[in-house]
Amino acid sequence: MRYVLCVCAMALSSFAPAARADLIYHVNVDTSSIAGTAGSLDFQFNPGSQVTQAASLDILSFAGGLLAGGPSLTGDVTSGPLPATLTFDNGTAYNDYFEGFTFAASLSFDIRLYGPAVNAPDATSTSGSTFAFSMFSDDAGTLPTLTTDATNGFAATVDLNLDGTATVSKFSPQLEIGGSANAVPEPGSLMLLGAGALGMLLRFTFARKSR
Repeated sequence: MRYVLCVCAMALSSFAPAARADLIYHVNVDTSSIAGTAGSLDFQFNPGSQVTQAASLDILSFAGGLLAGGPSLTGDVTSGPLPATLTFDNGTAYNDYFEGFTFAASLSFDIRLYGPAVNAPDATSTSGSTFAFSMFSDDAGTLPTLTTDATNGFAATVDLNLDGTATVSKFSPQLEIGGSANAVPEPGSLMLLGAGALGMLLRFTFARKSR
């Protein structure tokens, strides 16, 4: 009986909650209407004004146009510069990457959100975090372009919610953004084995009691 209880405990332990998956989005912008314009790009990833759980964001696989070089980095922004991977953390209030950019027919990049706020939400934080992407038709970043957002000039935002999901908003008819929702990974083979063993042991125990 001690053996049965031990194996049952092992099987039940395999049902511990799995880590949530990272959030990954692909962004593509048709910039053909401003091709040849010497403008600029801006990326931000900032925490909310209240208690915010730690999270990180990568910009990957950047392509299109001509980067001017000599970017301006503020806050928790590391790696890079574009087109290499950029990494943002939400540990300070303002985290920004700004760079001059000559537009071509299109530009694209991937966004990856990860860290405790995505993979293991704590249910105690009171603010999420927000990623924002902007395009400008001047190299000083004062004239937003390809956007309907008259207030902030954003082309798109991704709001990281308190439950580890995200809300995507786009303000540019030329921009497309798509990706996977936050999901719990499929059970692994160990979990399936544990569930099977538990079922067999319980059936064996009940069969003995019924004799």
